[in-house]
Amino acid sequence: MYQAITRSQLFVLDQDEALDFYVGTLGLELSADLDLGFMRWLTVCVPGDPGREILLEKPGPPSMDEATAGQVRELVAKGAMGGWLCITTADVQATYATLRDRGVDITDEPATRPYGIDFGIRDPSGNAIRIGQLSDPEA
Repeated sequence: MYQAITRSQLFVLDQDEALDFYVGTLGLELSADLDLGFMRWLTVCVPGDPGREILLEKPGPPSMDEATAGQVRELVAKGAMGGWLCITTADVQATYATLRDRGVDITDEPATRPYGIDFGIRDPSGNAIRIGQLSDPEA
């Protein structure tokens, strides 16, 4: 019935800042940056994997009115929206060192878990991101 999850979404407070963070700091790749008139369609992906995009969406029309968008922005800024992302890497220690040196907001140091080693960061909007090296790549 299903074949793949091709897009997911995170709310961000500033799309230009998010683009700079996800592409310039994390090293993801710009997939699409389109002015649809009613919204900016901004997606990024892991380099070499354009089939899985993350929509970096600013709260607002067309999906919500301004009052609701204001409430969502407050929750995003607090890190309370529940948006989060998991990214895998072949060398978690090197990735951690690179992101630490780039001044990324580290929320958890690398730690061994049942599934591998991972650490936590936060994007400029408050979204949680886990970056890990899985002990079983199929997990």
